[in-house]
Amino acid sequence: MVQEWLCNQKWVTDVTFFALFPWSYDEKVLTLQRIQTEMFYYAMAKKNSLQQVYEQWQQMQPLPEDSQRRLSVRFSLDFNYNSNHIEGNTLTYGQTELLLLFGRVVQSVEMKDLEEMKASDVGLKMMQEEAKIKDYPLTETFIRQLHKTLLREDYQVYRDLPGGAKTSFTIHAGQYKTRPNSVITRYGDRFDYASPEETPALMADLVRWYNEQERKGEMHPVDLAILFHYRYIRIHPFEDGNGRIARLLVNYILSRHDYPMIAVRSRNKKYYLEALHRADLKVGQNPSEGASATLNQIKPFRDYFTQLIADEIAGYITFLTHQGDNIWWYDGAVVTFNSQTPATVLREMKYNPMIQPGELAEIAGVSRVAIVKTIKQLTEKGYIIQDENSKVERWHVIITDLSR
Repeated sequence: MVQEWLCNQKWVTDVTFFALFPWSYDEKVLTLQRIQTEMFYYAMAKKNSLQQVYEQWQQMQPLPEDSQRRLSVRFSLDFNYNSNHIEGNTLTYGQTELLLLFGRVVQSVEMKDLEEMKASDVGLKMMQEEAKIKDYPLTETFIRQLHKTLLREDYQVYRDLPGGAKTSFTIHAGQYKTRPNSVITRYGDRFDYASPEETPALMADLVRWYNEQERKGEMHPVDLAILFHYRYIRIHPFEDGNGRIARLLVNYILSRHDYPMIAVRSRNKKYYLEALHRADLKVGQNPSEGASATLNQIKPFRDYFTQLIADEIAGYITFLTHQGDNIWWYDGAVVTFNSQTPATVLREMKYNPMIQPGELAEIAGVSRVAIVKTIKQLTEKGYIIQDENSKVERWHVIITDLSR
């Protein structure tokens, strides 16, 4: 297979290879992106089976209280960070953890991003409580309330027009859009969503369809969540926050059907959007057709998101069961180190946040220079964060030790 051959070629990760071809730089970059995307989807096809990991997950139920607590805390952090980071929120993973778990603000951050992240956490808890009431149907009122919770209030957006003129418009919290919205894809195409006039009827149809499908119980819960996500995104009912609402509602559906909730990782944003784009190409540009798309039509997105859910469940299993002297966890992935020095630094910082490099060097049995270099690397990776607002140098360890 071409995809398998590509996965074994080193050059596909280097744009300089394409100097051999008489293309513009933009054409070379676009070609490289497409090849790397094909590699990603090929690798995905060889990964975890949803049925296998879900059966394994079911065998672990009910989780011990401590395991459930640890997983709940980790999911809350991962979901809020990633869902907002996909949309441009600038808080780091570490800043998000300190804000949501400890109410602390470290380093310089935008107030808007802080408020957005706190509102996201409120919205997540609101969704989780609503999902528990399984005999109560999904309503448009709840979706609009969720949106208002995320956006908090109406606000103005200002834009520069050609020729130096300026314009502005209002983003309405908790109300369907009053102006058309569209997106420019990574390939430069303009893609229009449902018009403001179409939106109320399409949203009513979407919610009615979902409740009927849930009542019938004929569609697999994962397929139901995926198809709802796609149809909702094709409507794009609000002027802002549609992606965040879509990811909350996916988890609402999964939770109601006893599946664990998942985070769409921001590091895989381009593959997430590419899967949506591929589905769009099969469905067509008409918004009403997108809002009534079938599972067969959205196969690229269905395949991607099914694998995403399988990988997230497999990650939870690893988080709860994987143990070892040098095994750590960060943003949904296992982390190991090639030497004991980073692990020693992390553990000592965890129990003594104000420990100094000289003390760490003595404990680790390495030079102070080596410790300073290790601290710099751990900081750049986001595994630790320094509290600059503290009167004394204080470190926060963000990465999780799975050996404890």
